[in-house]
Amino acid sequence: MRRISFVFGSIILEAELLDTPTAKAIWDALPIEASVSTWGDEVYFDCGVTLAEEPDARTLMNPGDIAYWPPGDAIAIGFGRTPASRGDEIRLASEANVWARARGDVKTLKPVRSGSRVRITRIG
Repeated sequence: MRRISFVFGSIILEAELLDTPTAKAIWDALPIEASVSTWGDEVYFDCGVTLAEEPDARTLMNPGDIAYWPPGDAIAIGFGRTPASRGDEIRLASEANVWARARGDVKTLKPVRSGSRVRITRIG
């Protein structure tokens, strides 16, 4: 299974890629460096890859889901409530392709602020 690392300064989050076209396209584009934006308890950033919405795209995420948001060509990692959430759900702004699963606790991203930098690389 292919693995990647997201480095947000001193915060590191590892993830395993799923077997999807989105995962393959992002893997092929690595390494990626970007400036982070936040939206409630979600970090997102441009990944330089333009992809279509996959048939199983969704707005509701499970803790640990790592998504690609087609309207923004962005990777989105929700770890709690967003402005679109109802109750305690993790809801993105619109449909997104889930392409990876975090190996650690995504709530460690809570201190990440807009304007921070992220670097995504392959592991191994």
